[in-house]
Amino acid sequence: MSPRHYKCIVIGGGSAGYAAANAAHKYHNSVAIVDNAKELGGLCILRGCMPSKTLIYSAEILHLAQKGHLFGLNIPEAKANMEAIQERKKRIISEFSDYRKDQLESDKFTLFRETGHFINENTLELESGLQLKGDKFIIATGSIINTPDIPGLKDVPFLTSDDVLNLRTLPESCIVLGAGPVGCELGQCLARMGSKITQIQRSPHILSHVSPQAAKVIENTFQDEGIDLFTKTHITQISHENNLFIVHFQYEGKNYTRHSPCLINALGRKPNIPASLQLDKTDVTLSLEGTIATNECLQSTNLNIYAAGDCTGHFEIVHMAILQGEFAAKHAFAPTPPPCINANHLVHVTFTDPQVAAAGLSESELQKQGIDYISATYPFDDHGRSILMEAKRGFVKVLASPSDGKILGAECISKDGGELIHVMSVAISLEATASDLLKTHWYHPTLSEIWTYPLEDIYEQI
Repeated sequence: MSPRHYKCIVIGGGSAGYAAANAAHKYHNSVAIVDNAKELGGLCILRGCMPSKTLIYSAEILHLAQKGHLFGLNIPEAKANMEAIQERKKRIISEFSDYRKDQLESDKFTLFRETGHFINENTLELESGLQLKGDKFIIATGSIINTPDIPGLKDVPFLTSDDVLNLRTLPESCIVLGAGPVGCELGQCLARMGSKITQIQRSPHILSHVSPQAAKVIENTFQDEGIDLFTKTHITQISHENNLFIVHFQYEGKNYTRHSPCLINALGRKPNIPASLQLDKTDVTLSLEGTIATNECLQSTNLNIYAAGDCTGHFEIVHMAILQGEFAAKHAFAPTPPPCINANHLVHVTFTDPQVAAAGLSESELQKQGIDYISATYPFDDHGRSILMEAKRGFVKVLASPSDGKILGAECISKDGGELIHVMSVAISLEATASDLLKTHWYHPTLSEIWTYPLEDIYEQI
């Protein structure tokens, strides 16, 4: 069987892989995609962003209905119908997955639904025996659930985020291990639907990637909503007996035990780089963390092999995976290489309620890089629109250069904070100053106009 030759071979058809293949197709018609997943579409569409946010939005509406008296409404009963919620999620997700499947199977690409392994630096052999030779490779194999070395965890039938997103009956109670974005989003979602949640976190505060002040707002919210939250813990043993999970852990110098019929492992994900891919045949080096080591151009230690998305370990968020996939293809094939992705402009959102959103550099990152800055904050409990919406938790913060007021970073903890942060994201990318932003029109009463208060403070400081 003669080898087939392609200008570009993409391994993985998720968000990063599809974006890479689509961008490469603009320069060459010779693009192959290798993906052996049971379903085409990738993590974001099938088991991540879209299904989780669909369920979270249902939980938010339920929560508001149950708080109807705050708005002068008499809503006698509001409860979750898990079957109906799942059917709605399935219907919505199928629209996205069907479109992605159609694109991957279109005549723009040659799609191979098989596993493959490298036999040398420019040849991939599929399980069928067919060999694919490529000028350039882009590895976009994504990530998988991480199961840390916690005593007993690997021996019990815990649920993953994938399982939670497919629940058709609501557990009476649930223990959530971990309080990163996934753990917090799903924990609050289940709690609002009626499950009693115990959340156990190893670090001193939840959402360890955000500021302690932002995390504290969410911690207070969780506790007010009845979530039993423990931070700075050490899990000593997990077991499963008589259909109950038993978690032993240490908290504030004391030993605790919690029982529940449901245990969720929300302790993060890790790069999906199977040994069967045989990267050792290509001179591609893995980092100590098990990611594919890349330079700023997303090239591995073999410059003809790129990596994009979660398998690089840089930023496990879908819009960065898409940017990386597109960048890798453009760097490989465009006549003029594109500018590198500016990580200082990063945006991230956690879809708790209130949402936690940030853009640009955080205070800790500015301090680490030795960059001078000034800051200003303003609370939502003193803002007209948020008060009438009963959305008074949280604050906005602006970080700026003390010399000219150029916006360096911003943080927004509020209802719909993920929408509001894009005001600052645009400002950061365009290198706008506080003065520039104060020239625009801010409509009243809106949530967005709250940014004018810290911006005015910044302007006065300079």
